[in-house]
Amino acid sequence: MTTRDVNQALLTASASLLLIVDMQEKLLPAIQDTDALRGRVARFAQAARLLSVPVWATEHWPQKIGPTHTDLAPHIDRVVAKTHFNACREAVFLRQWPAGRTRVLLTGTEAHICVLQTGLGLAQAGYEPVLVTDGIGSRHPSDRAAACERWRRYGLETVTSEMALYEWLETPAHPAFRDVLALVK
Repeated sequence: MTTRDVNQALLTASASLLLIVDMQEKLLPAIQDTDALRGRVARFAQAARLLSVPVWATEHWPQKIGPTHTDLAPHIDRVVAKTHFNACREAVFLRQWPAGRTRVLLTGTEAHICVLQTGLGLAQAGYEPVLVTDGIGSRHPSDRAAACERWRRYGLETVTSEMALYEWLETPAHPAFRDVLALVK
């Protein structure tokens, strides 16, 4: 690891964006442990917004699979409809990206399809995708595990939602600390 890598190791709220991939009403019932996953991602999104981290979501073929789940929708700043598995292949996806938001934390479904392909697409586009391992799901545990393995194979970063939140907070003196702590516990 180089000094440059160490200097950029910690996440900062000002350089981050949370991307919730395809957590749609008609898809989620097929995902393993869906209720727990949905709850974790909703709490993470709430905390991200408390820390001024933009929260975006993708919806794959929303006219067929439906909208983002109603538990998550109130915590999302922008939704991008897509037809490609890799959201970066959609012309509108990166066009309105917020300036300086280079660290993209990915959550959602399915881990081995749209989450993985979008993460690899973001890396190709010059962003730094970060996989939130407790915020992803697939229908089968083996697919989720394969997605994490492939993510690491390409040298991409992984974190848990709690790791990200405490890095964004930086200190318990942060004005949102108690509110974020309430979501973590």
